[in-house]
Amino acid sequence: YAMQFSYEKYETIRNKHELTDYAVGKGTGIAQSCFSDWKSGRSKPKLDKISTLANFLDCKIEDLIG
Repeated sequence: YAMQFSYEKYETIRNKHELTDYAVGKGTGIAQSCFSDWKSGRSKPKLDKISTLANFLDCKIEDLIG
């Protein structure tokens, strides 16, 4: 799909909540390795994971798209 996840936007929102990737992973069930892969650009999350992140961080999916 055309939407591209933005790790930078995710990180900004995560930091506003004073959370770490570890805490987000614990709260969402998303594996730690996913976050490092997303950060490095090795992979991008699918829409279901972006939706899970948006729900957990109390933001819109659009807020996580670059």
